Amino acid sequence: MAKRKRLSPATLTEAPLETKAALGWVGHGTRRPPIADVTGDAAEQSAFEEVAGELRRARTEGRMVLSLPLEAIDATHLVRDRVVLDAEEMAVLKDSLRARGQQTPIEVLDLGQGRYGLISGWRRLTALQALLQETGEDRFRTINALLRTPQDVGASYLAMVEENEIRADLSFYERARIAVQAARAGVFSDTHMAVQSLFSAARAPKRSKIMAFTHLVEKLDADLRFPAAIPEKVGLALVSALQGDKHFGTHLTKALRAADPQDATAERKVLDAALKTRTATPPEPAEQILPGVTLEAGRGRITLKGANVTPALLADLRLWLTQRER
Repeated sequence: MAKRKRLSPATLTEAPLETKAALGWVGHGTRRPPIADVTGDAAEQSAFEEVAGELRRARTEGRMVLSLPLEAIDATHLVRDRVVLDAEEMAVLKDSLRARGQQTPIEVLDLGQGRYGLISGWRRLTALQALLQETGEDRFRTINALLRTPQDVGASYLAMVEENEIRADLSFYERARIAVQAARAGVFSDTHMAVQSLFSAARAPKRSKIMAFTHLVEKLDADLRFPAAIPEKVGLALVSALQGDKHFGTHLTKALRAADPQDATAERKVLDAALKTRTATPPEPAEQILPGVTLEAGRGRITLKGANVTPALLADLRLWLTQRER
């Protein structure tokens, strides 16, 4: 029987590459220890997992810009604080998007199943939707977005308000409307808490005016067509009329529906006429709320009169007000 020939390093050097690889030989006849392969693979896997983890964190922490289909964005996820869009303002935004593309991402929440709730960027989304409809160009089918993960829905509303406070000249009515809608949605316990939370960065006088405008929203939102155009002074006068005359809201609603205003100027005429009529109306008589106790209410004041307005009644009223504030 012929003896097997023992392969020397020199002989193996001349062997096919497949043979060398199978035996773990690398370079000039030098054999690579198998542990080096294991260590190298582990290092590669570790590096890959580290990069993948960082990408996941960047996405969830809002540090990565995502490109999302327009149809994946739910613009109604939050009640928007913008009542109307200025046509000229929208035209400028569309021209910018057409010429330079989207420069600032919108902000969204991940709703699951490929859907995203809009937090901020409603005007950019609306402009891109309009451009897609007008042109049909593929570049307008997606929108750049940052993924946000607010602790609760209230934080989402706050993010939207903060962006618009910086980027847009919101009217008092628009600010008040978002507070009313957030309270109705159960995000805040009541309208007062909504105003205090959403506009905590505003000075107290500004918050007070926003709170006053919430009365307009609650009473007239269904009938006003151009509420964002109501000036501060007129709005506060309307609030005073609504609070001081229980019939004023009904009269104004009827007047608005009968006039059917087609623009802000026409609607303003209806509001001014109602305020003038109200000024000429004699004040309402005091209301008897208890035997021997009448109540008169006006802007910023309540007056109780009568024989039964006693220290005991005042003590009960003071206790009730104190407990209610808590």
